Amino acid sequence: MDDQILTLEEASRYLKLHKGTVYRMARAGKIPASKVGKVWRFRRLRIDKWLERQENGPRFHRKSRVRKR
Repeated sequence: MDDQILTLEEASRYLKLHKGTVYRMARAGKIPASKVGKVWRFRRLRIDKWLERQENGPRFHRKSRVRKR
């Protein structure tokens, strides 16, 4: 099945990212996802297309923290 639906855990394993990172990206609209009730779902086909666009486009970066001395 090409358009497989993934859970948050499955999507994080597929992307090789921490679950918290995928969750934050989904909440911020930085990754294609749908919230069904209280849970997030991801279409593998849409994630694949999103990844292709990310190869030369914007990337998700954690905010850098400035250390005080």
